[in-house]
Amino acid sequence: MNSAPEKDYSRTTWSAAAALVVVLIVVSFIPPRTIGGIKLRRANILSDLVSFDDFQAEEFVLPEWEEEDFFVNLPLHTIETGPATESAPQVQTLFEWHVKNNQAETLPDDEERMPTLPDTFRPSGPIIPIEPFDSLRDDCFAAFCAKLLAARQPVRIAVLGDSFIEGDILTADLRERLQERYGGGGTGFAPMASPLTGFRRTVKTQSKGWSTYNIMQRKAAPEALRSNFFISGWVCHPTPDASTRWETTDYRRWLDRCTAGRIFFLSPRDSRIEVTLNDTLHRQFSVYGAPVVRQIAVKAPRIGSLSFRVIRGTDNFIGYGAVLEADGVSVDNYSVRSNNGQAMFWTNASINAQIDEALDYDLVILQYGLNIMQRGVTDYTRYSEQLERMVAFARQCFPGAAILVLGVSDRSVRTDAGLESMDAVPYLLGYQRQAACNAAAAFWPTSDAMRSRGGMKRFVQQGWAGKDFTHINYAGGRQIAAALVDAIEEQIELERARQAAAEARRRQRQPVLQESQTSRLDRRLRSSQRNIQPTDLSAR
Repeated sequence: MNSAPEKDYSRTTWSAAAALVVVLIVVSFIPPRTIGGIKLRRANILSDLVSFDDFQAEEFVLPEWEEEDFFVNLPLHTIETGPATESAPQVQTLFEWHVKNNQAETLPDDEERMPTLPDTFRPSGPIIPIEPFDSLRDDCFAAFCAKLLAARQPVRIAVLGDSFIEGDILTADLRERLQERYGGGGTGFAPMASPLTGFRRTVKTQSKGWSTYNIMQRKAAPEALRSNFFISGWVCHPTPDASTRWETTDYRRWLDRCTAGRIFFLSPRDSRIEVTLNDTLHRQFSVYGAPVVRQIAVKAPRIGSLSFRVIRGTDNFIGYGAVLEADGVSVDNYSVRSNNGQAMFWTNASINAQIDEALDYDLVILQYGLNIMQRGVTDYTRYSEQLERMVAFARQCFPGAAILVLGVSDRSVRTDAGLESMDAVPYLLGYQRQAACNAAAAFWPTSDAMRSRGGMKRFVQQGWAGKDFTHINYAGGRQIAAALVDAIEEQIELERARQAAAEARRRQRQPVLQESQTSRLDRRLRSSQRNIQPTDLSAR
């Protein structure tokens, strides 16, 4: 009896393998998701061939905000400083620690730099000019430019925005370019603790023992902390021995050129703090309890790392963060995700003003609008009114600073004709421009700068933005920062020309004044000589 012939399973095996590969390829294109509080990463078997921009998708996801939180008609805060009485105890708000050259790492001589102002203005692309609607104010943008021209003195910029600049995107390159031209160093403000610190590459932050609360969910914060939000959007409450360590990086030039650190916190009860410089030098501070912002200012030839530890006194204690800087330009990034600008009204204006008193901001940039823009919507009257109030609130918190409003960025959507710029962009941009004009603030159209470089579609094609056609990445931030710095440089050149013209007029008037003064003096001398009687010396 003949045995049955063996079946050929090779075709079936190859078919199954091909089907498996197809399934895995399809799975590779499924974006990261969070299920039951567990974040699942992308299963990408094509990682060597295809890369995905998961920067936005893998970020810390904030809970949804409450709809009633937006466009609430809130009055401007009143900054309360308390009655000034002679019997009121003096509260120490500034604690200083100056480290001498022989106690800390110093900068090598070959790394020292003395930046000089450029002799001529060389734009790196088409200039999208700043519109100085604030030219009639004392705190106008021209005053900011004049301070930059003064050279080698502290010039501080605060950038308030949403997820568009999160992680120090755009501000990293704005900081680098300005520090290159006008001196300075360091990364500026870094929060005490945040779930998002891992996404920022311009400073390395390690924290433990802190409970963090975001202003977009401020109602989840304890009542004692809820009313003390700073413009950064975070309050951090410590457990005993909570600590934070900030370390400079070399992700951008001049970040590690840090010579000063300022740590801001609120200590309503007596507390004891330890600060560590460069992981080697330690100093403790006894802080008397008071409901005012405290600052520990550290100066050293070079600050590579700075650590802050709460030894005791954690009751209602709030840590805000640190500013790492050097003489020259400092740029602070205050981004709050999902914020259309309304969140600034939930911050404590007194806290903002106290920190501004220590830092003395020269320019405040408002970057908002991305979270309010909707396809097909052309009327943004209410938001325009809200923006005017934002400018007024910013002036209340930072009274010595010029205000620059950034118009909404470009954004692309899919249509029957393919990818096109969202139709709402020019409408919202117009309302923002009018609001800036009404509020006497300077204005700069971000979307125009992006379109001069090809718009959001080209940004994505060049790898400068995410696949959501909404958020830029660091490469895109470099492009926009270059355009913004060119616009600032143009205003600086105008200010330089104005100063030169004023000096020329002064010198032109000076010879006329000297000649007239000389003529009057000659007439007086001749008159005096006629009145002098000759003296008879022989009679003596």
